[in-house]
Amino acid sequence: MFKTTYPDLTLAITLSTRGMAYVFFEAPETPFDWAVVEVKGTGKNAQITARVQKLFSLYHPQVLVLEDIQTRSAKRSDRLQKLSLALAHMATCEGIDVYRYDRKAIRQTFGVAGAKTKVEIAHAIAASIPAFMHRLPPVRKIWMSEDSRQMLFDAAALGITHHSAQR
Repeated sequence: MFKTTYPDLTLAITLSTRGMAYVFFEAPETPFDWAVVEVKGTGKNAQITARVQKLFSLYHPQVLVLEDIQTRSAKRSDRLQKLSLALAHMATCEGIDVYRYDRKAIRQTFGVAGAKTKVEIAHAIAASIPAFMHRLPPVRKIWMSEDSRQMLFDAAALGITHHSAQR
């Protein structure tokens, strides 16, 4: 099988109760593959783990970036915390460096551009990455649940935060 290797490839993943979103970055504002993956039924962690393993095998990233959801302020379910730990362990076993950033770090990164909320950060990302512009979710009303497309921007924000922190 043909092995694809990309130098300095970063995989940013965000997890939610609905599934996951990922963005592969070659450079801070140069994504080349992304998706929002909604998972249904039982065994969600196993389904997501298998999907991420397939991404590792296909692209061989050097860095995995995850949201730091182990803190109290993250307010994530035990299932998602275990999944995050499992993905980090799997990456470490593959020789992939793992970095974690919390929401505060993301807000600090985008605060320079005046973006503090998730919506403002999504618009800042869409402005700098035109391929994401048509994926912007509609403005959320208080009674609406979060649009699944927001996960894509959350993953992109993680990747951009990582690149900003490494400079």
